[in-house]
Amino acid sequence: MKKTIILSFVALSALSGCSHKQEQKTEDTKFVLSDSMQRMIKIDTASNCDVDNELSLSGEVGYNENNLVKVFPRSSGVVIDTKVSLGDKVSEGQVLAVIRSSDIAGDYSDLNSAEADLAIAKRQMDNAASLYKNGISSEREYTEAKQNYEKALAVKHKVQSVININGGGSASKDGQYILRSPINGYVVEKKISTGSFIRSDAGDNLFTISDLKNVWVNANVYEADIPKVKEGYNVTVVPLAYPDKRLTGKIEKVSQVLDPTSKAMQVRVILDNKDMLLKPDMFAKVIVTNDEGTKATCIPTAAVISQDEKNYIVLYNSNSDLRIQEITILKTVGDKTFISNGLNPGQKMITQNQLLIFNQLLNE
Repeated sequence: MKKTIILSFVALSALSGCSHKQEQKTEDTKFVLSDSMQRMIKIDTASNCDVDNELSLSGEVGYNENNLVKVFPRSSGVVIDTKVSLGDKVSEGQVLAVIRSSDIAGDYSDLNSAEADLAIAKRQMDNAASLYKNGISSEREYTEAKQNYEKALAVKHKVQSVININGGGSASKDGQYILRSPINGYVVEKKISTGSFIRSDAGDNLFTISDLKNVWVNANVYEADIPKVKEGYNVTVVPLAYPDKRLTGKIEKVSQVLDPTSKAMQVRVILDNKDMLLKPDMFAKVIVTNDEGTKATCIPTAAVISQDEKNYIVLYNSNSDLRIQEITILKTVGDKTFISNGLNPGQKMITQNQLLIFNQLLNE
């Protein structure tokens, strides 16, 4: 009997020891980042940031009016040939159009008459000078002949100046003159075609040339949002044609008047356009970012995990000390998220592949 009791006690003690070891082993088992996982993640630190405000506006791409040239007709006439089309790239001096003008033909006719009068006046002056030198005529006669020559020369210069203004070296005696591009750029506006009749007094340009190296983006700001925009504020422009492109710039000008129809105020952004992605009249979303003057804990937006209408991050203390932390989001502005509760500046979190670790921690 005693032997049976002793054997039972030994068996119970052994069973108890195994259970204790198993429990100890379970308590000691916890998630640890492997070497391969360490190479897959990124770690960032929460900081104390100025809270940004974001305002989304509708914008439209336009020419930089400081970098375009409007080409006007020099004289009235008929367009006999156009050499370029809308959107063409042109070089300085390239022919845009050829125009035949009765005004130019008349100017050359006047020039021929002036040159003939000048030749007659010169012969008369030379004869008068010879007669005066030989004592045959008086000094008064020579002086009058010289003055007539100078008048004829002035008339020729006047007619030549008119021709230079109306066509210069590009005009010909049959009345044709050529319009050339004054700069390198693109034809962004064309208002004529072959056969069109143009009037010099109409006051309208025939072509507009712009280099498009940089463009204006004009955006409308409604009354309630006017206090939220100022010159110098950072903006992000997302063209409707390229939704994956985010172009950065600053508000360069804020209008001081509202459009009487739309009741909106315009702001202007200048953007570099070296890749020629932006075309005039394109639509774009203009996101204005400004500092609200308050501070909050901020983290990269990429670190946030949303689940069951709650937000979490994976806190990192060491490779063997990671935990899930619920956070309260104040607002998200682009790639930055502001936290009102659950995290303090200086704490570290995982910002890449954190969902894998989150699920592992959740299942422990």
